[in-house]
Amino acid sequence: MALPAARLPTILVTGASAAQREEAIAAQLAATPLSSDGAFSAVILEGLASGSSPLHASSSVRLVRLAVGCPCCAGNLVLRVTLNRLLRQGPERLFIGLASSEHLDQLRSWLQEAPYDQLLALEPVVRA
Repeated sequence: MALPAARLPTILVTGASAAQREEAIAAQLAATPLSSDGAFSAVILEGLASGSSPLHASSSVRLVRLAVGCPCCAGNLVLRVTLNRLLRQGPERLFIGLASSEHLDQLRSWLQEAPYDQLLALEPVVRA
């Protein structure tokens, strides 16, 4: 995987419900416009969509949903493959929505190891 010019801003989002996490991500997307017309944000969400999700795949949002389960333990391989595929597409920023904050420190640690330490710039966690 080629290194980008700058590390990708990456925001982990946790919250009590899928709806809260998705609303928090939607608010962040709306608050920070993309740099150009072709730019997009990548969003990885753990779990099924809430009944009326504010997040939808579009030309400016690449949305991927993972099965419920700890992405740093049981879903490590799925998260790694999904993350690598999205990174190759060149997003401007990345959001990862987690159903539980129980293993948040483990996930942050995993994302700060090679090769992701050179690719991702972890930002403060958003707690919805």
